Amino acid sequence: MWAGVFPAVTTKFTADDRLDHAEMERCYSLQMEAGCDGIIVCGSLGEGPMLSPDEKIEVLKTARKVAGDKPVLLTVNEPGTREAAVIAKRAAKEGADGLMVVPSPIYHTDPQETVAALRAVAEAGDLPVMIYSNRLAYRVDVTVDLMEELAPDSRFVAIKESSDDIRRSTEIINRFGSRYDLFTGVDNLAFEALSVGAIGWVAGLVTAFPRETVAIYQLMRQGRRDEALAIYRWFRPLLDLDVSTYLVQNIKLAEVLAIGTNDRVRMPRQPLSGERREAVEKIVRDALAVRPTLPALQTSTRSTDRLAAAE
Repeated sequence: MWAGVFPAVTTKFTADDRLDHAEMERCYSLQMEAGCDGIIVCGSLGEGPMLSPDEKIEVLKTARKVAGDKPVLLTVNEPGTREAAVIAKRAAKEGADGLMVVPSPIYHTDPQETVAALRAVAEAGDLPVMIYSNRLAYRVDVTVDLMEELAPDSRFVAIKESSDDIRRSTEIINRFGSRYDLFTGVDNLAFEALSVGAIGWVAGLVTAFPRETVAIYQLMRQGRRDEALAIYRWFRPLLDLDVSTYLVQNIKLAEVLAIGTNDRVRMPRQPLSGERREAVEKIVRDALAVRPTLPALQTSTRSTDRLAAAE
């Protein structure tokens, strides 16, 4: 159902801490123009936990306006299942094409609770669901066994695999074949995941470097591994910025330097400063100084195409 590059977009704020829809529209349009295959809003990078339910719906509508016929997913990351079900139902009414569902980031559910919560959200929204499995950030592991429990429900269509263990991707494919659309959710494991059969990439640094991200994905899909690897090796210091407590500030600063936007964040976060800011700026500026010339790509196909490795 889903494949390709899905940016986990940032949320833009005005100087007085309101949503900046005009800037979000501009930035999201850059993703679409570069050939991304969908948009995911209000995730960790999108500062979803810092947004009110109404604000989340507003961001969804802005992304929906930009995305055209490409899918827009709303991230459901509420602490309580009741609240998660409410926002899932609202998202369906307001035009979301799907949901990316995170187990409660506050209460660390056991396996039985995890399955029950995911089912409740899927039933409430009645939309296609990408299960976000990230045991490092959220301390809840949606294991392969739990994926099997959820597999009879056709609303669960995809996995965002962020366990930080590349072996998990092969385990998912070995167990389920093509039952789930497998996405990698770790920027600095993307090449490796695509190499072993992932068909999508929920990407972070794509918001600052959309064309390079799309090029890596498309080259891998076309079997042009060496060309993709050359770009990935250049990209790797930037991709490491996604795997950090400061990923939001890191990536927003990369956006400042690469696409000319701002790095406003919502408190308690604050923009990077001092030595930390200098270090990230150096990484980004060094990369920009040797930005690669991208090879010509074959005509882009729809996101329903799958990597040959997964067929």
